[in-house]
Amino acid sequence: MTNIIVAFSRQEDARNIKNIVTRNGFQVVAVCTSGSQAINSLEELNSGIVISGYRFEDMMFQDILDCMPEGFEMLLVASASRLGGQAPPGAVYLPMPLKVHDLISTLEMMCRSQDRRKRQLRRRPAQRSSEDRRVIQEAKDLLMERNNMTEGEAHRYIQKCSMVSGTNLVETAQMVISLINV
Repeated sequence: MTNIIVAFSRQEDARNIKNIVTRNGFQVVAVCTSGSQAINSLEELNSGIVISGYRFEDMMFQDILDCMPEGFEMLLVASASRLGGQAPPGAVYLPMPLKVHDLISTLEMMCRSQDRRKRQLRRRPAQRSSEDRRVIQEAKDLLMERNNMTEGEAHRYIQKCSMVSGTNLVETAQMVISLINV
């Protein structure tokens, strides 16, 4: 579930947006009435969406946008006259007066986008350290020397043993090294 922070200078506006969002199945983790509160809330989370107004007592929406860590997106709700109808770079923009349907559909789109990004990051293979690469290469070299395998065959052998035993590739390579060097 995507974390949502609602940040508007007027408490009543923030509460109304929060109620609309939660009634439609989203999780609001923080309601803020100042830019500094919003930034503090950002620092406690890894990712999410900030639904923000244009101006706060202590800063403008752009200041929050500049402080947002990677993994966060901003949905800016402001009158068209303030922005000239143009979305600011780095934020999704909804003009006032706000239509509930537009808010919810935009939020759903942004949540799907964040979920897709998270899945892609999880699918990316972990980078191996130089020590791990050295252990795997040493195991392959031993298999190639001892069993007259090609490098590809040795690598597939270690992969297959890894899958059968339910251990990761590095642990399997370490087992191969220890068994051959006995």
